[in-house]
Amino acid sequence: MAEPRIVIADDPDDQAERAAGHVVVAIEAALRRRGRADIALSGGSTPVALYRLLAQPGWRVRVDWDRVHLWFGDERYVPPDHPDSNLLLVESILLGTSAYSSQTRDGARGTSGPLGLNVPASHIHPVPTQEAIAQGGGPAWAAERYAAELSAELPQAANGAPAFDLILVGVGPDGHILSIFPGSLTLLGTGPIVAAVPAPQHIGPHHPRLTLAPRLLTAAADVLVLVAGAGKAPVISTVFGPPPDPAACPAVLLRREGVTWLLDRSAAAGLPATLAVER
Repeated sequence: MAEPRIVIADDPDDQAERAAGHVVVAIEAALRRRGRADIALSGGSTPVALYRLLAQPGWRVRVDWDRVHLWFGDERYVPPDHPDSNLLLVESILLGTSAYSSQTRDGARGTSGPLGLNVPASHIHPVPTQEAIAQGGGPAWAAERYAAELSAELPQAANGAPAFDLILVGVGPDGHILSIFPGSLTLLGTGPIVAAVPAPQHIGPHHPRLTLAPRLLTAAADVLVLVAGAGKAPVISTVFGPPPDPAACPAVLLRREGVTWLLDRSAAAGLPATLAVER
């Protein structure tokens, strides 16, 4: 198989710097190509250092954020102010503490603090969990609405899926990506482009999820996978060992050309010595 690009960072600061540089290059390429950039963000702990760095004055001026649209690769079915909400994570770290209040959804700037990206609020596209909870629609309702918004806003790839310019992805210790868990029906290519996922019992937090389907990862112009920590070395060993069944380890779907894996040294300890890597 054609292998992905594998980059090993020296430490967490180096990983964040390299990731920020990758994001900036991807956005600049999209702005040249189509005049706007659409990025799907990741939740979890691994991208926090990246988000903090991008929000710093020295980095945020490198991108015309007026033309960037921010989406979510997955979300927990919780209110947006819930501590497990991916929107809350992005809002508080990347966009500034007042980034997505009801007062800013009319198109005002998405940040009012000294840190945070200057993204128009109309360019921030959260999964509509708040509306679904208020109306009793459930995760399937939220998934359907998000899929409709994606299809209306993004260009269509050759496989018929909406095409992001960049998707940020983390990997769970069980090999899940986004909220695509081992054995998930979401792995089937015939399902919706945004799927409602039952609350996982084997890994927390134990909330129902909404997730992009795997074919959106294939459709994207660029995918950046961020993995950090010694606890992820075993799953990296699985992904880059003898090809496993994606149903057992969904992250293997991203062991392909056109994907960049950015690992810290601890996670990279699980890589076979025969693989070509960049340092």
